Amino acid sequence: MSTTTDFIAELIRAVNDIEKLTHYEVSRLLDRSIDTIRDMRRHTGDAGIHSVRDVLVDLRLSSERVQDLSAEQVRDALVDAADVLRSLKIVLDRTE
Repeated sequence: MSTTTDFIAELIRAVNDIEKLTHYEVSRLLDRSIDTIRDMRRHTGDAGIHSVRDVLVDLRLSSERVQDLSAEQVRDALVDAADVLRSLKIVLDRTE
């Protein structure tokens, strides 16, 4: 399994155990997602895709105000991060 696949699985596990996570842990997962998405975008050439940029803004806002989010909003943010990472991984796997 690749590092990206492992991280996607970690995000999905977090979604399934959301009530066990602290605000710090959620924020850290979202911050790691942002960094990973940015790095993967550089490799895929998708840096200019508007929808990916919007997701990054949403993830950053969610990370910064995680203590104010409901469990459903946290789940949505983590699922969005996993979805973008999964899509970028598919693109990267095709180019290799």
